[in-house]
Amino acid sequence: MTNLWEDMETGPDAPDVVYAVVECLKGERNKYEYDKDIPGVVLDRVLHSNVHYPSDYGFMPQTYYDDEDPFDILVLVEDQTFPGCVIEARPVALMGMDDDGEKDDKVIAVPTEDPRYDHVQDVDDLTDQQKDEIAEFFETYKNLEAGKEVETLGWEGADAAKDAIEHAMDLYDENFA
Repeated sequence: MTNLWEDMETGPDAPDVVYAVVECLKGERNKYEYDKDIPGVVLDRVLHSNVHYPSDYGFMPQTYYDDEDPFDILVLVEDQTFPGCVIEARPVALMGMDDDGEKDDKVIAVPTEDPRYDHVQDVDDLTDQQKDEIAEFFETYKNLEAGKEVETLGWEGADAAKDAIEHAMDLYDENFA
């Protein structure tokens, strides 16, 4: 069975076009995580706060980030996909985040195969409402979990997202290749 984190490449043209492995679905409170030892997607927990994922959320294969997890990616979709779905995506922004003292940035991307997002190339192409909803979700989704503190640290453009992806690919190579 294919291990979606270890066996797939980061993307067909990383860091410009990457693969996003979906774990959590737009509109849901279930926090799924890919378990490379199974391999498969498992229910990690149900979010304690009454919030839901603003879009499909997961990780990029063969990446490892400063929080010692695969690098996170939120792909803007019109309709949710399913846990384990692989989406070819174009990074357009990076949202800085601190999760309990750990750097836990999020790449924001759009599907390459959805013409509704062809015009979205960089952070300035996202609406203020989109950025506000994404930031609000990540600022509040752990509020009711004891002792958890999350802070969003602002937005950077597509170039910063691609630089962070290259960093995560290098960390993966240093730790696992």
